Amino acid sequence: MNRPVRVLLADDQALLRTGFRLLIESAPDLTVAGEAVNGDQAIDLALRLRPDVVLMDIRMPGTDGLEATRRICAHPDTAGTRVLVLTTFDLDEYVYAALRGGASGFLLKDILPADLLTALRVVASGDALLAPTVTRRLISEFAGRHEPRPRLAQELSGVTPREREVLRLVARGLPNRVIAEHLGLSIATVKTHVRRLLAKLHAHDRAQLVVIAYETGLVSATGGNAPSAD
Repeated sequence: MNRPVRVLLADDQALLRTGFRLLIESAPDLTVAGEAVNGDQAIDLALRLRPDVVLMDIRMPGTDGLEATRRICAHPDTAGTRVLVLTTFDLDEYVYAALRGGASGFLLKDILPADLLTALRVVASGDALLAPTVTRRLISEFAGRHEPRPRLAQELSGVTPREREVLRLVARGLPNRVIAEHLGLSIATVKTHVRRLLAKLHAHDRAQLVVIAYETGLVSATGGNAPSAD
């Protein structure tokens, strides 16, 4: 039997933490590894407990969730830990900064209980929680405010033409199945291209590939439509 997914809760509101704990502990395949009331404590507990997922609030006293996310995702001892950001607003600019810092996705605080449990499982499995519609809204709102970063643009020089095609479609929030259909490839081949992109671009997961694609100018927030995910 596989061990439960271990979740670290990071939120300064005790009532929310209690609610999340009760919900998570009700699922047999999930468990709460610990609780943090601010960013500093979240970083410390993440390094000590090595949870699978950190459910991270953004706005906390002292070190906030953005800095905590960046430090947890950048530390080699927590390379296997994913961060799922909680926010009150679905177009909060902080969310974009969290994705740049290494977060694997974000959730609204009014998320349905069953959807929260599903999100934790998705992120723990290594996937990014970025639905196509949410990705397009987020990127179009904020990506244009950031200039392309020369270092990342230089890293794209090692990406093959086919990998660039895959990266463009990943940046639109499309799943492997749709990418495979659009490019006439097998799903296994698309997965191989995605793995190579993650390695070449030193990306934590697909969420960071999305950010890299827009920030290097490979994809424009005002560009043409991608194939439908439906």
